[in-house]
Amino acid sequence: MSKVAILGLDSASPDLVFDRFRDELPNLARLIDGGAYGRLRSTHPPITVPAWTSMTTGLDPGELGLYGFRNRKDHSYDGYQFATSTLVTRPRLWDLVGESGKRSIVLGVPQTYPTRPLRGEMVSCFLTPSNKSQYTQPPELKEEVERVTGGYTFDVANFRTTDKVALLERCYEKTEKHLRLVKHMLGSREWDFFMMVEMGMDRIHHGFWSFMDPLHHRYEAGNPLEGAIFDYYRHVDAEIGEILALMPEDTSVLVVSDHGARRMEGGICFNEWLIDKGYLVLKERPKAPAPLVGTAIDWSRTRAWGDGGYYGRCFLNVKGREPNGVIDPSDYESVRSQLIEEIAAIEDPEGKCIGSRACRPEDLYDKANGVAPDLLVYFGDLSWRSVGSVGMGSIHTFENDTGPDEANHDWHGIVVAARADATAIPGLRGDMGEVSIYDIAPTVLDIMGIEIPDHMIGRPLG
Repeated sequence: MSKVAILGLDSASPDLVFDRFRDELPNLARLIDGGAYGRLRSTHPPITVPAWTSMTTGLDPGELGLYGFRNRKDHSYDGYQFATSTLVTRPRLWDLVGESGKRSIVLGVPQTYPTRPLRGEMVSCFLTPSNKSQYTQPPELKEEVERVTGGYTFDVANFRTTDKVALLERCYEKTEKHLRLVKHMLGSREWDFFMMVEMGMDRIHHGFWSFMDPLHHRYEAGNPLEGAIFDYYRHVDAEIGEILALMPEDTSVLVVSDHGARRMEGGICFNEWLIDKGYLVLKERPKAPAPLVGTAIDWSRTRAWGDGGYYGRCFLNVKGREPNGVIDPSDYESVRSQLIEEIAAIEDPEGKCIGSRACRPEDLYDKANGVAPDLLVYFGDLSWRSVGSVGMGSIHTFENDTGPDEANHDWHGIVVAARADATAIPGLRGDMGEVSIYDIAPTVLDIMGIEIPDHMIGRPLG
């Protein structure tokens, strides 16, 4: 039985790994050339939470009831809960590996805080509040983590900032501490399944995409940070070489990302648009940009409101469902259909249709558990961000309401599959084309000789 290791690089872009940077990433290129690779189709929506949890459970966000970092817990107007591990009710890969009697090491995988006991060891993710939290399993591992790393770092602090030089330093510092821990654990523990997720790649995309991309509206040729993303990819590639050297040569390795990245053209002020269209009514319109939460909304005349983020969530104010609902249930579908049509027609400031999509959850998932959005909205098919603030003065913005941000998420991440010695895993060779994120969990279980649960959506690769 082969050991299996997943090396997760949040947001790693296939256009960069497989094309633009490939010749300068020798370790990833060796795995690609000797094994198999493909463009990994992400979840609806393609964001960190729920994508990593979908990857490790083999279930889609509808089945999981997870639609983002914050989810409505009921149909009240302010009932939200953060997507911690307590909301994950289905077994993840390490749970299934443990049930088969095998050991796992799990480091930094999103939605693992607070940690739960497992057969093996775990260090939780970027959603961990601070080092003061109990973030390891077993609990006594925490002291070792802090000692080995000189004070562990869960995320790149304040990655939406104008101070790009300091941000670059924080990206490297966070990555160095995390990957130092990865190498320490690989060199000092017994394991059958290993999984790590490094968030730095996502943070550097959001911080520096405009410096690299000539098509970005903020790009300036020859700027001093033009190579920031490229240099970081090379740095991570060198670290991957060191990590692979610590594994048995016959270890089956999957290098994966949960989604990709693309330049952000701008933001669509979703609630401003809903106000202009008469769906959302405020008692008083703010004179300056302000979050919708805390703004006086006239619910007696409001039919819909939206959330901001890398994608938009639209909620309808339905009679008998929301506290002050106004849409008669018999009109629910006609209102949704009207919104879908009007969202598809949204234009950029020059009057060009940007190609937005609003999707019914029941069209995306077999089930939509929890409190799903009434519509999942992709402005410009992810080239525009959803901005939730009101008082923006326009439906278009080129400034992000949560701080400077250069990139949005994209539909495809990466998957590279090979042995640690860059030979092929049996049945996996060459360009696999488009691969589903739901195929990763069944593939791991298949390689390890563990029965694949019937509920998993995907199939083993190969």
